[in-house]
Amino acid sequence: MKEQNLIKGVLLVAIGASSFGMLASFVKLAYSHGYTTAEVTLSQVLLGLIGMFIINGIRKKQTTDAVASKKDIRNLILAGTSMGFTSVLYYMAVSYIDASIAVVLLMQSVWIGVVIESVVTKQFPSLLKIVAVALILFGTVLATNVLANEIELDYRGLIFGFLASCSFATTMFASNVVANHLPAPKRSLFMLCGATTIVLIFCFITQIGPNNSDIMLSFYQQFTTNTSGIRDFDWSIFYSWGLLLALFGTILPPIFLNMGFPHTGVGLGSIIASIELPVSVTVAYMVLQEQVVLIQWLGILLILSAIFLMNSQLIFKKKQAIT
Repeated sequence: MKEQNLIKGVLLVAIGASSFGMLASFVKLAYSHGYTTAEVTLSQVLLGLIGMFIINGIRKKQTTDAVASKKDIRNLILAGTSMGFTSVLYYMAVSYIDASIAVVLLMQSVWIGVVIESVVTKQFPSLLKIVAVALILFGTVLATNVLANEIELDYRGLIFGFLASCSFATTMFASNVVANHLPAPKRSLFMLCGATTIVLIFCFITQIGPNNSDIMLSFYQQFTTNTSGIRDFDWSIFYSWGLLLALFGTILPPIFLNMGFPHTGVGLGSIIASIELPVSVTVAYMVLQEQVVLIQWLGILLILSAIFLMNSQLIFKKKQAIT
């Protein structure tokens, strides 16, 4: 029975991670149809929020869940703001660099999470984690192919990608410690409220505000001269790409991951979830025809090996518990 649950957990985590791995390519395609970062992010989080409301409404009729206190709701909304920052920063990175490079930068959240854990717990990382972090950094150099003379990476994409990984690491850390007694759909709903707040502010500052106010336009131009995205909001994004983005980026991943992790455990679950990286790169190669050379695949293999190494002790403990 335990082995069956483990297999079920592995499949659920793999589906959730693979869904999220396809997201960057969908965003690139939306950009190619003329949509802005503000339109892409807002359509995803709003439709995702509506979807989670529906899911929670159905669950409320079928089950009796634990009641969220005001403190739980506040903390989950605050934790959800990092989800909003991750979406905005990640999609801005994708607008400047290839999707296959952006997802590699997002995976830096693994070692950033180690740093956050070390600061919060006030404990120095183990030698195993230090070695894993070194492998991730070296793998990143190979996976982004920065050493190739013919490769030109936009520094803005690199900065936004790294900031997205910092925000994503914060989201992962908060997800493990905030209101764990509540069911996953309810936690996801409140966190999405926080994410939606951040995205709405971003949309107002970068598109809606400057398009309707000279004062906001002047403020916007203090930071950038790129005004290509300042126009009327194109609401067609909601039925053209928004549904797809919400499904694969906001609804499916948290549901499948939260269903699978209790069966796999953190160690094995983290390794299975890293399938997001090769899935994202493969989809970018097949759908967007992005060039991915052998050295980049070697870098990806190093990053995956580091994630396995970092969680190896937890895996063996899980295996012993099953046997």
